[in-house]
Amino acid sequence: MTNKLRIAAIGAALMASALMQSASAAEFSSTQRDEIGTIVREYLIAHPEVLQEAMAELDKRQQAAETEKHQAAVKDNAKALFSSPNQVTLGNPKGDVTFVEFFDYNCGYCKHAMGDMLALLKDPNLKVVLKEFPVLGPGSVEAAQVAVAVRMQDPTGQKYLDFHQKLLGGRGQADKAHALAAAKEAGLDMARLEKDMASPEVKTTLTENFKLAETLGMNGTPSYVIGNDVVVGAVGLDALRQKVSMARCGKATC
Repeated sequence: MTNKLRIAAIGAALMASALMQSASAAEFSSTQRDEIGTIVREYLIAHPEVLQEAMAELDKRQQAAETEKHQAAVKDNAKALFSSPNQVTLGNPKGDVTFVEFFDYNCGYCKHAMGDMLALLKDPNLKVVLKEFPVLGPGSVEAAQVAVAVRMQDPTGQKYLDFHQKLLGGRGQADKAHALAAAKEAGLDMARLEKDMASPEVKTTLTENFKLAETLGMNGTPSYVIGNDVVVGAVGLDALRQKVSMARCGKATC
């Protein structure tokens, strides 16, 4: 807005204020209300860009409030997010930044985003945490149950990562059959896998992940927690790298 328009806006506000003050403690008369309404209406018609500026400011404030809310939720749930015994941990377990991904094996966006996660794994100072978040139906739940059982017999995460790539990168609908096939191909102990799938730990893990996602306001996959920021959606490798850098050094590039 130009200075001229700003002066006009201030003038309209002052006029409305003067009308308000003139009424003292009494209610506005119908004439005064009409005058205020006319001033505001005429100004907005003459300068509709003011509405755009107001909406932009509203969006900015809402985004800031949402970010603050997310960061508080991350802080309150840090242990479950970053150090849960029920999670898959890859990369550097003592990294200076933790990257958490919530995913669904039937999510097309997650399939495309897998390459982003693998690229970020090359960062020697990044801790990567994977959390199953099966929101796309029964097949997704079955695949996640197998995935949890894979994690239970693979504390290093290496076989899990192989399984993860085979299932998430494979064709067709992910379900129990496809997940078991991927696990067998990745060299898992299939008898133990079937046994672990029936253990309470599978349900505990998925329940924990769903509660975290709900607390953090995640309504889709992939969703991420990077440092203390929540990112919803497949935003791409460059944006994820910038978030990692912001968590590490406060700048888009360290």
